[in-house]
Amino acid sequence: MTKTFTTILLGTTMLMPAAVAAQSAPAGSPPSGGVVSPQAGKPVDDADLRSATPGGNNTPPIEISTPGGADSEDIVVVGRNIPDIVRATPDVVNVLSTADIARTGEGDIAGALARVPGLSVVGNGFVYVRGLGDRYSSSLLNGSPLPSPEPLRRVVPLDIFPTNVVASALVQKSYSVNYSGEFGGGVINLTTRAVPKETFFQVGGSLAADTVTTSELGYVYDGGSRDWTGFDSGVRKVPGFIRQAGVNGTSPSSSQITGLNNAQTTLLQQNNQLPANWSAEASFGTSADLGSVRVGVIAAAAMSNSWRTRDIRQQLSDDVDGGLVSDFQTVLTDNRAIVNGLLGFGAEWGENKVRWTNLYLHDTVKQGRLSAGNLANFGIPGPSGVPEIMRQNTSWFERELFDTQLVGEFKLSDQFALDARGAYAKTRRDSPYERGFTYQYSPIVSDYVNNLGGNPQTADIAFSELDERQLSGQANLTWNADFDRPFALSIGYAYTDTTRDSSRYTFRFVGPNNGALSGPAIQLRPDYLLSDFAIQTYGITLQNTSTAQGAAAYDASLRVHGAYAQVEGEIVDGLRATTGIRWEKANERVQSVGALASTRLNNTYWLPAVTITWNFASDMQLRGHMSKTLARPQFRELAPQLYQDFESDRLFFGNPFLKDSQLYNGELRYEWYFAKDQRFNLAGFYKRIDDPIEAVAFFPAGGSTLQTGFANAPRANLYGGEVEFLKYVPLDTFGGDFFATRRLVAIVNYTYTHSEISANSQSVASPLSSALSPVLLPSNLLFRDGAPLTGQSDHLVNLQLGIEDKESLSQLTLLFNYASNRVTNRGPVAGGGGIRQPDLIERPGIRLDLVARQGIAIGNRQVELKAEARNLTGTGYREFQSFDGAQVDINRYRLGRVFSLGASIQF
Repeated sequence: MTKTFTTILLGTTMLMPAAVAAQSAPAGSPPSGGVVSPQAGKPVDDADLRSATPGGNNTPPIEISTPGGADSEDIVVVGRNIPDIVRATPDVVNVLSTADIARTGEGDIAGALARVPGLSVVGNGFVYVRGLGDRYSSSLLNGSPLPSPEPLRRVVPLDIFPTNVVASALVQKSYSVNYSGEFGGGVINLTTRAVPKETFFQVGGSLAADTVTTSELGYVYDGGSRDWTGFDSGVRKVPGFIRQAGVNGTSPSSSQITGLNNAQTTLLQQNNQLPANWSAEASFGTSADLGSVRVGVIAAAAMSNSWRTRDIRQQLSDDVDGGLVSDFQTVLTDNRAIVNGLLGFGAEWGENKVRWTNLYLHDTVKQGRLSAGNLANFGIPGPSGVPEIMRQNTSWFERELFDTQLVGEFKLSDQFALDARGAYAKTRRDSPYERGFTYQYSPIVSDYVNNLGGNPQTADIAFSELDERQLSGQANLTWNADFDRPFALSIGYAYTDTTRDSSRYTFRFVGPNNGALSGPAIQLRPDYLLSDFAIQTYGITLQNTSTAQGAAAYDASLRVHGAYAQVEGEIVDGLRATTGIRWEKANERVQSVGALASTRLNNTYWLPAVTITWNFASDMQLRGHMSKTLARPQFRELAPQLYQDFESDRLFFGNPFLKDSQLYNGELRYEWYFAKDQRFNLAGFYKRIDDPIEAVAFFPAGGSTLQTGFANAPRANLYGGEVEFLKYVPLDTFGGDFFATRRLVAIVNYTYTHSEISANSQSVASPLSSALSPVLLPSNLLFRDGAPLTGQSDHLVNLQLGIEDKESLSQLTLLFNYASNRVTNRGPVAGGGGIRQPDLIERPGIRLDLVARQGIAIGNRQVELKAEARNLTGTGYREFQSFDGAQVDINRYRLGRVFSLGASIQF
């Protein structure tokens, strides 16, 4: 495809566009080897485990490997085994098998999880469970925790996990004490592929086009020769003098700053024909018997490169009537490259298993940004329709995750089983050469100018680095008592040690003697303005502004010790109970560099949980659950350091005076398994949250840029219900070979959630509390009494309708998704008068997708063809504030329809 480039001359013109399955499950679930009853001992016969997916009896069973579920006897209720995993586990779970994930056609696990009842995906791959934010969820890989490569989150963004390395995903919505006490909405446990039963080698690829982006106009910059891979070629290597100046709080000399890379990271260009999206993947697995031990290896690798352009209307108001303080049209072009790899080794003998899994993920977003608009405090006259201000940004956000895990599950005797797992994970996020330029229209020269004098004519650069390391280990011992009724006692211990180092060094280019430039230099485009010649000729210097934007650097740690005891057994025929208690002690510390507040939270909790299940009929059961859990502040919520989120295009700032939240959970659930692999579930749930942490918008002193901070509300209540229905309808009654093996698939779920914040005169720490002591404000100044929690949609609807072949790969699936409006930030306090603005609202809307998969035989090879049509409704994105008689668009842009074709072949 031919690419057309036009240099953006900020000092000359403005250009804007028109616009198979292995599964680690929750503690207390079955072990590997098959789906079994709640505490999982012997696998039940594979014939009972065939998943209701294409391929019929060729579909392998789902394996379960989880802390505390190493072994126990089959629980027999009303004289029968319960082979359905959703029914058999003592807790409320949803499972996505390999086939379930494939049916959605999603390229990453976050998209697939959006089809689970009560789940919604917010922002850049963060999954909310029952409307509770990502701080109330946790992500596990093969039963072990993961650190996050995002400074804005504690949890891992799940859109960096491509589906080719994920064998299954399990969501547990009710708490069991085998898990960490940080459990609010639920836990999401991903399992990578395990040891294969047979040797295989598979390769595949796909191409996709976005109607808003592909072959349309976007803004890009050169960067390095390897940018398309997501790996920097050395162009963005951070000079030593930048690190030294950042650490010491000093400013580099004029002679040093000529060593900064300039044109390759500065010159924004217009590309009139953005490329199509593509992906490629390969996987291999084999196994062999060495005496009585079966050993195997599995490897997978994939790469993708995608483009997205957003033409955004961005408005801000700083008063109670909706009067605009800024009004901009912003165009963002993201080029995202993802590389991932998986290498696993396994060994099995008897009922024992050892698995060593290594996972690598590399996710990079290269972003070009151009915006033009007006600020209320700059009333510069100009030709009609010419914006007063023009801004340009070029950024590089590089995220990396490496995780290695060792898991052992051992049957010590007929009554005792032991499982142990240890993991080391490291994440990294680098964002070097974050460049920004602001030009102002000058009627004198009829052009945009930048004199580097500030307010608003500026040029700045930032260098961000984050490294996080996590060491975790746990051991669980299960005793299956030889009683007349099934009875299992599990005890365990877990340790997690997470450390983070983060720095963000910001600098501003200024004219001679910290003044402003004059003459023809102010009309230079960005790369000429900061060229070595201009720096030396005009005396341009680089001023350290790190401390003016919060903590230049901080280090943080979270060490958690946990121990639990859990009992599960059948009390009387048809009635079983699981009850336990967890002791947890945590020391969380965030230490800022400089004269800013630091945080140390050292708390101990006793966390009980009980679930009772009444199997009152052979195909029905009723279960009730109660528990106490907690949610700790995340590092990014505590650190008084400024970050920019490339997804929301917003700045975030932490509050070091946050405290833990405590949750009290209850649920009642009716389950009807009216046919094999088919079910109807109806549930109601309630949560009370003490001291919930909420995102609060604010304007920094003297600024016109909206930022997001965090504060504890006094209390919140959340309640709701969900219904799920899964049905297969055979089509063989129509006659003929075509319908003989085909069936209709109907999967529908609906979740209603209502939440209310309690706000009164009780004092809470302000989100602007960055000094050594908190700034206390009445909670009803920051929060509206009765307002919903951030991120919570009242209504979530997922519908899958399809036709599929039970004996071969042939599927056509229509997917419908709807999420009602949800709050993204509490409205800022306006105009210094103590009056809070309306909350910021996001409108996700309706989404309609179509996925077709077809297997064909070429010789003795099986080829899978896949076609996808995404966002057929063309639903856009909108984030807004509603005032009396006015509406302000915080972020509003179109989202394209995406069409893709892919193929894979297995050897």
